[in-house]
Amino acid sequence: MKKPGWKELPDGGRIIKAGNADEYNTGDWRTFRPMWDQGKCTHCMICWITCPDSSIHAKDGKRLETDLDHCKGCGICAEICPTKCITMKKESDFI
Repeated sequence: MKKPGWKELPDGGRIIKAGNADEYNTGDWRTFRPMWDQGKCTHCMICWITCPDSSIHAKDGKRLETDLDHCKGCGICAEICPTKCITMKKESDFI
């Protein structure tokens, strides 16, 4: 797929098509990565409901892995977790 040149790009800040956020992998912006300890998790779903990027997936009332393609590493999930099963690690540790 050919990417548009700068002249073809819309003005910044415009949402030109509803529901297109999934098309952009914004996880590259991340400085810290959430690490989930499944053994400590009680599946309270507080992290899931508070994630501003909908990066925490769930199925049948159970928390699943984090969508690292869209997680920006804000750390809200780690801060809000009552069991502290999510810790933030430097993204540079994974390179």
